Amino acid sequence: MNRRNFLESSILAACTVPAVISGASTPVRDSLWSTSFKHSVSRWCFSKIPLEEFCVQVKALGIASIELLDPEEWSIVQKHGLTCAMSNGASLHIPYGFNNPKYHDQLKSEYIRLIQLAQESGIENIVCFSGNRYGLPDDQCIDIAARGLESLVKIAEKAGVNLVMELLNSKIDHGEYMCDHTSWGVKLVDKVNSPNFGLLYDIYHMQIMEGDVIRTIQKFHPYFKHYHTAGVPGRHEIDDSQELYYPAIMQAIANTGYTGFVGQEFIPVSKDPIQSLAQAINICTPKNHR
Repeated sequence: MNRRNFLESSILAACTVPAVISGASTPVRDSLWSTSFKHSVSRWCFSKIPLEEFCVQVKALGIASIELLDPEEWSIVQKHGLTCAMSNGASLHIPYGFNNPKYHDQLKSEYIRLIQLAQESGIENIVCFSGNRYGLPDDQCIDIAARGLESLVKIAEKAGVNLVMELLNSKIDHGEYMCDHTSWGVKLVDKVNSPNFGLLYDIYHMQIMEGDVIRTIQKFHPYFKHYHTAGVPGRHEIDDSQELYYPAIMQAIANTGYTGFVGQEFIPVSKDPIQSLAQAINICTPKNHR
């Protein structure tokens, strides 16, 4: 499945999730609701909406970022008072990553340029990928990937930019992808040993691969620099049509003290995708934790 390549409005319990007024352009939250983290949305899931128009719509929802953009798009969101919480990475596709030394030179060249551009534009995070296995051994590839990242993270440290490797499932969407379990990603982060390298914990992907989402967040949250959402199964709205209970997951993230971004990365199937996005922001705004 190429990530660059959609339910009726959910009924939300009034005592648990704040209501969204039908047809409203902004979510309505109870005053008891707050969050330490910020909201973002992945551009590719709403690509049918022109970017300028999308900027206006998401800002009205209280979303602070549109992510997974290319450098030439950063200024568009910034013009609307938004940021890009996670930039697209190198032009090589997801299967061709740091676990294979034959891609290191091209990856290094492209990421050096991206880091420099990100520094100039105030973009903090750039996504990167392990690559697919292609018969390569997992343990050995931790060392290979670390060597490929070594010089880049030093440049990233000086620039104040983070390289963030995404955890993806290899069962449904990205067959043979190597960084498909939290444990492998954690080992790589430990090996690289840089404050400017961490993981993008994609809740959708990791529910498919390993489950135990809340316990994983509680245990490994220092390794996670960014989060993504989507419904399981299907990668659609994060409402009560799917198996994950996002209010509890978001509360777990908030309880860790996380202050970064949570990015909505579901593919809407409703007739009103912006209303679906508004509902997702309500669902992902946890009660004030004690």
